[in-house]
Amino acid sequence: MAVPEIFNTIEQTGISRWLRESQSLFGFYFILLFHTIGMSLVVGANAVVDLRILGVASDIPLQPLKRLFGIMWLGLGINVATGLLLLTAYPTKALTNPDFYVKLSFIGLAVFTMRRMNIRVFGDSSLSEAAMVAKGKMMARWSLVFWIGAVGSGRLLSETARYFFYGHPAGG
Repeated sequence: MAVPEIFNTIEQTGISRWLRESQSLFGFYFILLFHTIGMSLVVGANAVVDLRILGVASDIPLQPLKRLFGIMWLGLGINVATGLLLLTAYPTKALTNPDFYVKLSFIGLAVFTMRRMNIRVFGDSSLSEAAMVAKGKMMARWSLVFWIGAVGSGRLLSETARYFFYGHPAGG
């Protein structure tokens, strides 16, 4: 596979080098920590809503969980920002890995489902609890599948890399 030269160009930028090589507290592992925090916000809040719709803790009213969507969007925003920085640090490693595209696909599907659930299930305050559950059950199932897929494939990125840097195959 021919690796595009643009990956090398990105790897040679000051920000990419700093993110990878800096001993600063605010370098790579700081960004990775915030990526994890963002993921816990978006995936955790989604899981709470999804599991509640699927019948877990059914004594908790569903409508007040609408507030969790703000946390979900905040977590997603943190993940987009930190994800772009992580991508800048290791563009060849991510962009030559098919697993990266699987992860992005799962995230896209999960976010689409999250938005759809916010509109269809929580957007109409006149819906009864039973109607909300009925409208949201299938979306909640798929949401859990998509987020588990995103987290799982994201975790596998470091294990399935073909290249770490431009011109350097993994393990080579």
